[in-house]
Amino acid sequence: MAEVEDVRREMRRALTMISGKWKLEILWLLYQRTYRFGELRREIPQVTPHMLTKQLRELEGDGLVTRKVYAEVPPRVEYTLTDEARTLKPAFESLLAWATSWDSVRG
Repeated sequence: MAEVEDVRREMRRALTMISGKWKLEILWLLYQRTYRFGELRREIPQVTPHMLTKQLRELEGDGLVTRKVYAEVPPRVEYTLTDEARTLKPAFESLLAWATSWDSVRG
């Protein structure tokens, strides 16, 4: 029984790290390449600047995203996936395969 609880605890921790209205989309975009804040805003026009900042800070705090600030005027900030976050690739691929098969089942 303790093993089941350990698995549930780890699953809950993982889901907490990637849950959020925009986190998966942000992670997927950053999996493709490094983005600046404004570029992410253009890619996800529905997200408010406040929410994008909040989600990026949470992802950074969880060690999934790195934020690099360049000492320029105006300041340039870039966001990149960490190596740990890159290991989510199989999960992204599985999720995409599931969504595609779900669409075909639902017609």
